[in-house]
Amino acid sequence: MNILKVVSAAKKHGLVGLDIGSHGIKVVEIEFSKRGRVLRNFGIIPTPQDAIVEGSIKDVEAVSAAIKSLFGNLKVKNRNVAVSLSGYSIIAKKIVLDKMEESEIEKAIKEEAEKYIPYGINEVNLDYTVLNTGDSTGESPDEKARSGSSDRMDVLLVAGKSDVIDGYVALIQAANLNLGVLDIDVFALQNAAEISLENPEGSYAIITVGASELGINTVHKGLSVFSRDSSYGGAQITKAIMSEFDVSFEEAEKIKLGGVDLDDNNRAGVEKIIANTTLQWVREIKHALDFVANTYPDEAIEKIFLSGGSSGTPGFQRHLEQETNIPVTGLNPFKYLIIDNKLFDPNYLRHVAPQAGVAVGLALRSIGDK
Repeated sequence: MNILKVVSAAKKHGLVGLDIGSHGIKVVEIEFSKRGRVLRNFGIIPTPQDAIVEGSIKDVEAVSAAIKSLFGNLKVKNRNVAVSLSGYSIIAKKIVLDKMEESEIEKAIKEEAEKYIPYGINEVNLDYTVLNTGDSTGESPDEKARSGSSDRMDVLLVAGKSDVIDGYVALIQAANLNLGVLDIDVFALQNAAEISLENPEGSYAIITVGASELGINTVHKGLSVFSRDSSYGGAQITKAIMSEFDVSFEEAEKIKLGGVDLDDNNRAGVEKIIANTTLQWVREIKHALDFVANTYPDEAIEKIFLSGGSSGTPGFQRHLEQETNIPVTGLNPFKYLIIDNKLFDPNYLRHVAPQAGVAVGLALRSIGDK
């Protein structure tokens, strides 16, 4: 099974976006009509605890039952879905190859992949897309002349561990669904971001903070220049609260979300945990963005979009903007969808928008996409 690239969001399609996260499962259904893109369905259900760990399905039965419940509650009739992967089992890397015929690329990709993949080549599924030919991103005209870039091409190499992919295939089958497209979280988010951008040709970063993963994707002229995942996320805060206050996971989640009345001392303790954790996130992001700035000096990041269920953690956006000196805003994937306010509460959609980016991006995919 191929792992697939970003495609135009303007195409008609027959897929439901299904984002299977470690903390929540999201479904988005979009109808393409003469009026534009119409939101037909959206829903979230909690993921069974510890059923998904670092992007790997650990309890197929529990997760498939949750998916069935969500589809049933939303009365989704379309059984064809687009699903995405994330975590350390997925690698996306831009490489530069000599120009060659399409028939020769696959062999060259396998040879190059061994340099970048920390697994045996037989343990992964490979996919690729040619980004451009003779216009290597980040090179000045003089550098292109010296390096002979006109005889080179940029290729996006994507690799996913076969056992993880097989796990998702088995999960979708267990949920009585049909897998139409297998994507990657960062590309799905990029699709969602592009429909809300006034200048999709500019340079921007999408930062995703989920329960157990922090994703960074920098984009220039519609192409992913750099992406990385780290083991940071909202679960750090939950676990720290569990340890500090000796409470269960469920109680710690309530405390984190402000659902428990605390005295001044305990409230200060929670605030300190949150502040220390978000500063770790900011340092990780700043380090990655500094690397991108040094590597691609002509592609300055103009804006940072935040997504993910933990991206609204108090103080995070403010600290990130202060440290990077780049405007930071929340990604709202519903912004340019046609929404019937009789079917969807606008306030609710604004509240859950940071969690919906991947699912919206997946719902923009089409059956038959490469």
